[in-house]
Amino acid sequence: MPIDTHAHYVPPQLIAAIKSKGGEIGVKLAPADGGKEALQFSYGFKVRPFFPMLIEPVANRHKWMDEQRIDHQINGTWPDIFAYGLPREYCIAWHRMLNDTLAEWTADNAKRFSWISSVPLIDAEAAAAELERTINAGALGVIISANIENVNIGELPLDPFWRKAEALGAPVLLHPVLSTAVPRVGKFALAQVAHYTYDTTLAVGSILMTGVLDRFPKLKLLLSHGGGTYPYLAGRFDTLHKRMDKAAQGNVAAKTPSAYARQMHYDSIVHAPKALKFLIDIAGIDNVHLGTDYSFPPADMEPLDLLKAAGLSKADSEAISDGNPRKLFNLRA
Repeated sequence: MPIDTHAHYVPPQLIAAIKSKGGEIGVKLAPADGGKEALQFSYGFKVRPFFPMLIEPVANRHKWMDEQRIDHQINGTWPDIFAYGLPREYCIAWHRMLNDTLAEWTADNAKRFSWISSVPLIDAEAAAAELERTINAGALGVIISANIENVNIGELPLDPFWRKAEALGAPVLLHPVLSTAVPRVGKFALAQVAHYTYDTTLAVGSILMTGVLDRFPKLKLLLSHGGGTYPYLAGRFDTLHKRMDKAAQGNVAAKTPSAYARQMHYDSIVHAPKALKFLIDIAGIDNVHLGTDYSFPPADMEPLDLLKAAGLSKADSEAISDGNPRKLFNLRA
């Protein structure tokens, strides 16, 4: 019963809520190229138009899941619309709207879908409170961005949030986000190929070096896209961890960065059999989970075929596609 641990959806309930009361919290729908619509926020940020698969009818997604033999999918919202630039009270209300509408859609489609919430990380206490509220409302975990307005996630004062996530046993999906223009990645899909994985790598480095996993060793951190480039660069992280001026850099990691590899979890979205086998070697088979990033251009649209191409044993394939996700997200059979 394969489970997709990393997917995204924007439900029609959210679009309706934005139209009816989004203006009260600085959120509106605006025209975009090609007759499409896009979200615009009061602090000046306008998101790319919705991807068709991000807002598709549920029947379309059922069809793809059936074709790919995916039994269940765990959806989070689109990280581009976290809108951390909103004023505090608006941001809190916006994430409540995101969560309530995704929860409503999931309840209508609970046989094959679960959801993870988002939280207003511009206020750690408010984020912790929203996490607890949504877990009590049925969320299986939470999705957060690798940076907040271009500050690495590990460098922000978020201990109340990390503490709550650890106490609740809530998996935290760390996801890259690109909210400002980066001229060098405008062509050749370099934003998707390199910048997003780079964003995840920066986040992991900041989390490890600032001691987040030392203070919260039971935190269930799930890294997008196979951990970005962290698994491949773990040795380089170790070298600089050893040689840098730790006091000047604020590096308080108790262990070398590679020693945390098996303390974290990773989705399987690496797109190549050799890369998947390398990830398993670094992370351990118990820490790798089936994922697709469904809705977006870089998605792995044939995730079970990747496991097969990697030549994994039946037991290892079933662990990645079913056993590991079920255990991490506490899903019943």
